[in-house]
Amino acid sequence: MPKPERHVLVCRFAREGGSRPCCASRGSPEVYAAFVEAVARHDDLAARVLVTDTGCLGPCFDGPNVVVYPDGVWYAGVTAADVPTIVTEHLVKNRPVPRLLANPDPDLDSDLDLD
Repeated sequence: MPKPERHVLVCRFAREGGSRPCCASRGSPEVYAAFVEAVARHDDLAARVLVTDTGCLGPCFDGPNVVVYPDGVWYAGVTAADVPTIVTEHLVKNRPVPRLLANPDPDLDSDLDLD
């Protein structure tokens, strides 16, 4: 099996006790399921993109958090409804989705191409 070109990490950390927010309580299980489904529907992506659920990625107050490697692009506040846009724009067209970036660059153009 060939090595995947990209790895999508979706935080599914569930914090006990509710002392701080966590990605799981904000819908990350649905985000993860949406990524798995969306990538599987794209024959050209299924063999090139690996989707993995993870433990805590750190910025709990901004979750659900998603990271795309090797691009090093962090998304925050992702919902299941955002997943088709991330898949189409970032994973297919190589353009990160500015409105979902965790730390957006004010100079980032929506036509940014990672190639």
